[in-house]
Amino acid sequence: MNTPIYDFARRYAESDAIRMHMPGHKGTPLLGCEPYDLTEISGADELFAPEGIIAESEANAAALFGCRTLYSAEGSSLCIRAMLYLVMRYAAASGRKPVIAAARNVHKTFLTAAALLHFDVQWIAPQQDASYLTGRITGAGLQQLLRCDPKPAALWLTSPDYLGNLADIRAAADFCHTHDMLLIVDSAHGAYLRYLPDSLHPADLGADLCCTSAHKTLPVLTGGAYLHIGDSAPEICKSEAKQALAMFASTSPSYLILESLDLCNRYLSDTFPANLRDFLPQLDTMRSRLRQHGWTLCGEEPMKLTIQPKPFGYTGTQLADTLQNHHIYVEFADPDFAVMMPSPMQSAADLQHVTDVLCSIPRQSPVTEQPPQFPHEHHQVMPLSEILYAPTEILPVEDCLNRICAEFSVSCPPAVPIVLCGERITADAIRCMQYYSITQCSVIQ
Repeated sequence: MNTPIYDFARRYAESDAIRMHMPGHKGTPLLGCEPYDLTEISGADELFAPEGIIAESEANAAALFGCRTLYSAEGSSLCIRAMLYLVMRYAAASGRKPVIAAARNVHKTFLTAAALLHFDVQWIAPQQDASYLTGRITGAGLQQLLRCDPKPAALWLTSPDYLGNLADIRAAADFCHTHDMLLIVDSAHGAYLRYLPDSLHPADLGADLCCTSAHKTLPVLTGGAYLHIGDSAPEICKSEAKQALAMFASTSPSYLILESLDLCNRYLSDTFPANLRDFLPQLDTMRSRLRQHGWTLCGEEPMKLTIQPKPFGYTGTQLADTLQNHHIYVEFADPDFAVMMPSPMQSAADLQHVTDVLCSIPRQSPVTEQPPQFPHEHHQVMPLSEILYAPTEILPVEDCLNRICAEFSVSCPPAVPIVLCGERITADAIRCMQYYSITQCSVIQ
């Protein structure tokens, strides 16, 4: 597959051009990448009004993902804001109220965008069991949407989540389309899902809009992401997608990030499918050996390794510290989980080393302390948009009882909010925050 963005930058770097333009390093190699760091000069195209090499590269990405695909050089956070804006445009054009239903495990960007765009959120509470930590919505949870007044214009899901849990996207898409709602999916951790033996990419499963962070699981520089537009998306979402991205984006997109997305197209069209096909059995072997040693694993996402170490005698943070002593750095750890994100870019020797270290750790008496039950009730007493401008103060969490939370996300485990901004802080919420070592919280004065 051709790589028009990278090829332009390479030719320019190798030419005798005098750079009377940004950036200020003028291509002088300090880190080594500067010769390829450009701005929107003649021939370099424009990210949000592409007619040349960026349009060509995005067309390549669209062919690879089977749907219209646009680039973000500012991660999935930019895509989240754009998708929410598009839902609001769709709602206004179709005479709908600006309401979006969402599981509570939304990314912080969702909440700040809700405040900026002034839409209402209908929160769907998951069951009070292990699924609460994932935000997973059951069929009964979906049925809640039919009792909402007004009916939401869209349902928002996060899948995969940070711990490696997958939502039933196809069932959610069928439900939404049957009941005249859009399905929007934050799939930041799932850029590779299209290339599994049976695709689990949200756009293939019926999502109208979704985003994926290429940099999380593919060889792309941090900040490289995709906005995917499904065939079922309303025309207004298709025609205004670039405008939506431009509304929230920097006017100086990183060409280094764009070049890495461009080069990733070649990788996806060439060696990645075979590399992934060979890599996944190695991970299965690794999981099997870890389970035989006594480790407890959770999550269904194929390329994420989530360990629950308490039955083995360790907290997640203790396990992370032990691994770090062996120069192994995990993605995330808290009292209950340690999360690792391997990829086909790593060698079999790397996986073997991690496995050997984990299997060398002696088993201890189980850690019996369990997380406190998450709050059963959530009392939204202040609109998200008002939080932006309200006077706040920071207090020790033990002094926050019955105060209104002013932080856009008090989340533990990752992206599972204990309390959301605008909600009243209960005693149950304080116990949860203390368990996760949250010592202070911003509240409304």
